[in-house]
Amino acid sequence: MADETKAPLLDFNALVLSLGSSAIVHLGEAPDPTTGQKRDKPEFPLAQQSIDLLAMLQEKTRGNLTAEESRFLDNMLYDLRMLYVEVSQRQGPAKKE
Repeated sequence: MADETKAPLLDFNALVLSLGSSAIVHLGEAPDPTTGQKRDKPEFPLAQQSIDLLAMLQEKTRGNLTAEESRFLDNMLYDLRMLYVEVSQRQGPAKKE
């Protein structure tokens, strides 16, 4: 019997989703895939780095994406930025660092 397990589709949206998921994990909003546990406290610099990478990708690919890819990236960036602010506010200014 042939192996029915297929590798996930690797496309632009998969790259965006991977970087976005990384930011969510660093913000402590999803479990770390290596440990299965959520972070005790957010790692804001690492989350910001993932968000900045997506913003750079957006800038460098502008005009070269399909409408769906562009929309997916725009939505991911918006959602991550809003989540970053929300988590930052929950932590308070003294705990952010």
